[in-house]
Amino acid sequence: MLFADVILPLPLPRSFTYSVPADLQLQAGMRVIVPFGARKFYSGIVEKIHHEAPEYIVKEIISTPDDRPVANERQLNLWRWMASYYMCSIGEVMKAALPSGLKLESETQVYFNPAWIQSDELNSHEEEILNIVCNGKNLPISKIAEQYKRRDLMHVVQSLVDKEALWVEEFIAARYKPKYETYVRLHPTIDSREKLEKILLALEKAPKQSDALVHYVQLSGAFSVRGTKEVTKKELLKNSACAQAVAALVGKQIMETYPVQISRLRNDGQSGHAIPLLTAHQQAAADRVREIFREKNVVLLHGVTSGGKTEIYIHLIAEQLQKGNQVLYLLPEIALTAQIINRLKSVFGSKVGIYHSRFSDAERVEVWNHIGSPDGYSIVLGVRSSIFLPFTRLGLVVVDEEHENTYKQHDPAPRYHARDAAIVLASLHGAKVLAGTATPAIESYYNALEGKYGLVELTQRYAGMELPQIVIADISSARKQKKMQSVFHPDLLDAIEQTLKADKQCILFRNRRGFSPYVQCRICDHVPHCVHCDVSLTYHRFSEKLVCHYCGYSMDAIHRCPECGTGEMTTVGFGTEKIEDEIKIFFPQARVARLDLDTSHSRNRYEKVIAGFEYGETDILVGTQMISKGLDFDNVRLVGILNADNMLNFPDFRAFERSYQLMVQVSGRAGRAGGQGKVIIQTANPSHAVLQQVAANDYAGMYHAQLAERESFGYPPFYRLIRLTLKHKSKEIARRAAEETATLLTQIFGQRVLGPEEPLVARVQTYYLHNILLKIEKQASLPQAKKLLTDSILYIKAQPAFKSLQIVADVDPA
Repeated sequence: MLFADVILPLPLPRSFTYSVPADLQLQAGMRVIVPFGARKFYSGIVEKIHHEAPEYIVKEIISTPDDRPVANERQLNLWRWMASYYMCSIGEVMKAALPSGLKLESETQVYFNPAWIQSDELNSHEEEILNIVCNGKNLPISKIAEQYKRRDLMHVVQSLVDKEALWVEEFIAARYKPKYETYVRLHPTIDSREKLEKILLALEKAPKQSDALVHYVQLSGAFSVRGTKEVTKKELLKNSACAQAVAALVGKQIMETYPVQISRLRNDGQSGHAIPLLTAHQQAAADRVREIFREKNVVLLHGVTSGGKTEIYIHLIAEQLQKGNQVLYLLPEIALTAQIINRLKSVFGSKVGIYHSRFSDAERVEVWNHIGSPDGYSIVLGVRSSIFLPFTRLGLVVVDEEHENTYKQHDPAPRYHARDAAIVLASLHGAKVLAGTATPAIESYYNALEGKYGLVELTQRYAGMELPQIVIADISSARKQKKMQSVFHPDLLDAIEQTLKADKQCILFRNRRGFSPYVQCRICDHVPHCVHCDVSLTYHRFSEKLVCHYCGYSMDAIHRCPECGTGEMTTVGFGTEKIEDEIKIFFPQARVARLDLDTSHSRNRYEKVIAGFEYGETDILVGTQMISKGLDFDNVRLVGILNADNMLNFPDFRAFERSYQLMVQVSGRAGRAGGQGKVIIQTANPSHAVLQQVAANDYAGMYHAQLAERESFGYPPFYRLIRLTLKHKSKEIARRAAEETATLLTQIFGQRVLGPEEPLVARVQTYYLHNILLKIEKQASLPQAKKLLTDSILYIKAQPAFKSLQIVADVDPA
């Protein structure tokens, strides 16, 4: 008898064995529909096929929705590595990897029993459920939940099932449905020009039908020497403008309609530009990369902002395509894809595919299927989830802006870092990895200097462009002298004025969205907080809402204090929305746009903002860190960083590194063509070492200073970190569990354990949080440490007092 180990999209520690029906042809990587539990059905992925019967009674696979695998063996190996390294289940990796359209899960359908005779008295909740179901006759449980907004839903439904008022059953609905378009053609019986001419003569008394048929012949070229072209019904109706006439021709069996599956993916990329020529410095860097690739699999390309890294990428990509290989081009932010897409498509045309979360589920499925086909995309441009795609001939992975923390997945599991996972993916394919940035992550630069990675330096800007002039503006001194105008230093306002007069563009950077971080009562100092999280609500003036940026809770803005009833609420601090409002007051003639999470929520909105700035329709662009990541604007002469202290004073061992990276990256947007740019950094601490390093473009100075501190205090790259986050809705249980866990881990790991401690935001989405940090020396066995840690977690969670406790392990937390 044949058996299959099936991966289910659930947080369970193993795959499950099912028997394979005799008439079912299976391969590893195929989707299968299997029963799980009492009544649920899931689509899983076949991990292995074998003849070894398990010790328990197996259930049978119901069916397979596909005739070929949707995941290949290299993908399965990547899933196994991620599950092991990031301390999660392979089912959680599968759930993250597959597009939603490929994940099938049964849902409970609830039916009203028309033969039900009421004998028992119903309570108010049962009556409410019964009324909801009766109105719809039958409904999926999710639709009932939308109307019945209480947690006892399943308990009430089960009660009604016991009383025979309802019955339930499980059904599976495919999330992905192919898209079809209707085409028209002549009926098969009309197989010659003579027959067609006879029919046209017979239609003389039906001029509209005759006209529609003539239009079809003209469009299709039926019976011509060129052959017959396929014609869509939409195209025919556009020309003949008579749907009834076409329907009549179909009814008379003169024409017929037929469906054709079409792609949802736009194929508008036309190559026409030659591969850009490299400067001498770029050519030397590209040659050095090729040379190192002969010995090492990973190369770090450390190049100054506007040094021309993208042109080097394009040359190396072209070489891979000539070899018949595929290339994965990773980007840290969706907002970056618009510009890079245009640059790659101008050279490589329709060989370029895009994959990110702004695509619909159906589009992501079609990209997935297209990549796995023999004539699939040769280049895939995408964000971190692109590493899961079913590449078959991967030759190169480009990790652009490799230092970015957005490559790290925080929630849900797997909590992976796409740069590190991409290196493993490439090794599985025998491919190379090129990681490029102007500000390398300290761990990456350390690995390069230690010889684990190759290192190539690109120290000059493209075409001899100068690095921007960086000016540090002391806002503390300006405030004392009463020179500050709102949140702007006078030097910044003067520079904006001069830039606009020169018909150039400005970027204003503030890494906080919204109008104001919080509002406060002038009388009693009351600050509105989120009801679910221990954090103040951010004021958004455009929507007149107070919003929690952790859970999404919002309420209407308040102008009178709800505590004292007399005080007026005033805004404190500033975000991008306030900067946008106030810069319009200082420069009313300027065209101002804003780019942050609030303005880029739709798939096309961020592209519209970026394109408007790129084509000169915007004079001043206000934004968060979205605008710092690799965007290329030729006309930008000024960048203003409005609050450097906010980044520098963040309580994290990476704060100085991240501040340096962010300020250098956003500074690099200035002066990329036709003249030196200028950067003004506003700060209350102008003598800060990191600010001086930014002003001097001294990456080496920042690197060595931070490396010495990390070695002294036991942080990466000298130690590996695993952070445990304990969550519970009871503050006391969360505290007690954290203390017991820390005590247990200290007995095993000794001084390597730090904590427990409450994070800055100690309650999120009604859960109280405590963190425990485990430091493991590079020389120690990481797998053994994880095994001991996993055993300890299972021991704590097995205690009755901590039954509903959640413990999340984050390996290499960002």
